[in-house]
This record gives sequence, structure tokens and C-alpha cells, in this order.
Amino acid sequence: MDISFSAEHEAFRDEVLEFLERALDDDLRDGARFCPGIFQDYDTNIRWHRILAKRGWIAPSWPKQYGGTGWDLLQRYIWSTETSLAGAPRVAPMGLAMCGPMLIGHGTDEQKSFYLPRILSGEDYWCQGYSEPGSGSDLASLRLRADCDGEDYVLNGTKIWTTHAHVANRMFCLVRTNFDGKPQQGITFLLLDMDSPGITVEPIIFASGEHDVNQVFFDNVRVPRTNRVGEEHQGWTVAKYLLEFERGGGGSAGMQVGLRRLRELARQTPSNGEPLELQPAFKRKLDEAGVRIEAIQYTEFRIMAALSQGGNPGPESSILKNLGSEMGQRLNELAVEALGYYADVYQPEARTVGSNLQSVGPEQGLVTFSAYFNMRASSIAGGTNEVQKNIVAKRVLGL
Repeated sequence: MDISFSAEHEAFRDEVLEFLERALDDDLRDGARFCPGIFQDYDTNIRWHRILAKRGWIAPSWPKQYGGTGWDLLQRYIWSTETSLAGAPRVAPMGLAMCGPMLIGHGTDEQKSFYLPRILSGEDYWCQGYSEPGSGSDLASLRLRADCDGEDYVLNGTKIWTTHAHVANRMFCLVRTNFDGKPQQGITFLLLDMDSPGITVEPIIFASGEHDVNQVFFDNVRVPRTNRVGEEHQGWTVAKYLLEFERGGGGSAGMQVGLRRLRELARQTPSNGEPLELQPAFKRKLDEAGVRIEAIQYTEFRIMAALSQGGNPGPESSILKNLGSEMGQRLNELAVEALGYYADVYQPEARTVGSNLQSVGPEQGLVTFSAYFNMRASSIAGGTNEVQKNIVAKRVLGL
């Protein structure tokens, strides 16, 4: 596989580096560095989002006709890599990486013209209404009811583990419009306003103390039928298309940065009179992680090759989702091991943007244990690893 860069791509890299050097300030870097969860906090995220939107670089993977950059795959790879290496904040994926591509593929012209510019500008901030109590991994068993009433659907039920529902103004949502026949055939895909009467958002606080997810209740919530994406009862097809983008977003560059920081921590940590990095047992764990990250990178290249030929990420995105979530967890486990008792330090005020409070122990310890707890969910969110393995077995291996 030839992944060498042309002179034009090297010039693009220089342009990216110059932009990042100018655009990233200490607050943005601290917001990214002190983020203990899977998703960036809203304030840091939206500020970085608007900077990228103003530059025209907020949607690297979107077609240019819809406001994307028009970059080729190598440019997008360079952008992803260099932003990770520069310590840039993450942008929220629900609008840019999920809802937007789904609308481009399945939305009406009216839906595209209304929603896509608002996603690009950051005016609309999305959350995803999929999981329900008792209906997580088996998403087809969802029960949120949507009854037709004139030009509206009337929603009653609940969604759970809804990331950033407390700050989002929009939700894309799966609802049950038919309770007869196969479960997948009675699901409809809707877009709705979070300020609609009858919606209540209740926080769910993680064991780490973070507030990322919520339970959302619907009590006779009216949603216009024009907010339906695709045909009625055929939302499962739209949802599967969207999940390919959720599961195929990549992230090897971020893992490489995480491994680099882990090696630096191990270099600074004494163990039996020498750096932990030189201890054979721990060094082997670091090297094994490096090999796995390289394998993930090449899986990303395969998906990029499919996209370059006009395809979708496909079932191979399930492989990437599995490998990525497991590696993120592994890096956190190794960081906790390297920190030892300093991993137990709880100083949330020291990782507030703008704080000058000295950390107890290595600064990396400020977020490591919280990240360890939060990353436990990564092998569940977006479809559990067990479900992904079933998809791979059936659609990739043909078993």
C-alpha cells in the first residue's frame, strides 16, 4: 500500500501546521488535554467548531457541494493526524460525522438545504436518540412510540445514555411506528427540536463524576411528519447507514498520540531504580500496543480506499470500531498502571481551563482515572463489541 505524500500534499501539510499554530491557544489546548471523556466538553467544542467553520475546514469528509472541504483522502488523513499531534480539541461527531452524512445520503432537498448549513455553522448541536432502557444492544426492540395525528407524530416513551442531550438543540431519533411484523420493519427515523413541549432531560452522572449522558423522556411530544427521513417504517435502513459512519470514523492518529504520551510517562516514572519504560514486562505491553495501533491504521486505509471509490465504510467499520474501542481502553489501563497511586488523585479543579493549581503528581494523572472509567463505555456505545463481532462474522467472513 503506497501512502507516500506528493509535493502538493506536503504543501498542504505545511498549510495545516501554519493554521494550527495560529488558531490554537492555551485554552483550546487545555480543554482538549483535560478532557476525560469520549466527547469534548461543549464550550471548548463549540469554540473550536466556529473557528474551523470560519476557515471552511469544519467538514473534511463532506462533498464540496454541501459545504465540505473537497479534500481528497490523503488531505483528510493529514488533517486528522496533524490536529491530533497538535493537541486540538475534538469536534462533536453527532452532527458532522453522523447526521450530516446521513442527510446527504437519505434526506430530502428541503432537509439538506435547512439542516446542513446549520450543522456546519454550529447553530444546530445534535444528540442521538437510539438506546432505550432494555433496548441497547438489541436496538430493533426499541419501544418509543410515535402515533400519527394529522400532520404530526406524537411521541411517548424514553431514550437513555443520550450524550450531550442537556446542551443539544436537535436530536435524530428512532421511533416505533408499527408494532406488528419484524421489529426492524416498524421503525421510523425522525429529526426533532429539543425544546419541543413534553421533552424532559434528566442527567446521568458517571462514576468519575462527569456529566456526558442523560435520559430523555417524551410525553406527547409532537414532531412534524416533514421531519421524517426516509419512508415510514423504513428507518432501520437509514439507521444502519448512519451507524457505518459512527463506527468508521477512525482515530489511529489520536491513539498514536496517546501511546507517545504513555511512553513519555513511562520514561519519567522510576521503577526498581530505572525508568518504567525499560522494564521488560511494561516495555512489551507498550510495543504490543504500538503494533495494534499500526494494524488499526491500515484498517482505516482500507476504509478510506472504499470511500475514495464512492463506497460506504461498509461492515469493515465494525472491525475498526472493535479495535479502536479496545485500544482506547488498553491505553487507559496502561496509563493507570504507569501512574500507580498517583492515578487515584482527584483534582477536578486543577484540570479546569485557565486553572493554575499545581497537580499532585504527574499532570497526566489529572484525567487518567476519569478517562479510565469513561472509556469503559466505548465498547458499548455505537453498538457493543459483541454485536460488531456478529456483523463481521456474517457480512465480512460469510459465516
